Amino acid sequence: MDELASLQESAREMALERFRIIQPHLEHDRSLSLIARTTKIPYRTIHRWLTRYRRFDLAALARKAREDRGKRRALSPRLMKVAEALALEVPPLPVAAIYRRICQIAKDTSNSAPSYDVIYEVVRQVPAGLLTLAHEGKKAYSAAFDLVHRREAERPNAIWQADHTLLDILVQRESEKSDSTMAYGNSG
Repeated sequence: MDELASLQESAREMALERFRIIQPHLEHDRSLSLIARTTKIPYRTIHRWLTRYRRFDLAALARKAREDRGKRRALSPRLMKVAEALALEVPPLPVAAIYRRICQIAKDTSNSAPSYDVIYEVVRQVPAGLLTLAHEGKKAYSAAFDLVHRREAERPNAIWQADHTLLDILVQRESEKSDSTMAYGNSG
């Protein structure tokens, strides 16, 4: 009973609901196939609940939370790093080729081979900037990911630019009209 008390409320409710389903079999000797038909729950599921209840009591009918929830179950950290490294190779490898290599490495190291979907997710989660840098080089990475503010015009002459440099200007006095009286100045 201590195990049942340690469960969350939703898990306790689930255990009680499952017990109510198998209760007619336990107390009134009703057949499991009849219970399966009336509740529309597969016979095998009801049989599994009954076996758990008989072995471990009411708390066994609750669904247990996974201890490795949110973590990759099928891939060791070492194999994950290898998969990421293979995704960064030049020329880029298809995911199928990466998967075959990981399976071979897993076989050689006596590990279980992961599924294709696991490898696909690992390759997909490699940052796009890192993939661009590895496959296309620094110039393509800078063009795509550096924080440079670019202005693009929608039509010709929509944006004009000018230098901010000093210009040499020819100055002519109004009082004198001859060419010999011109002076050079520097405006700024």
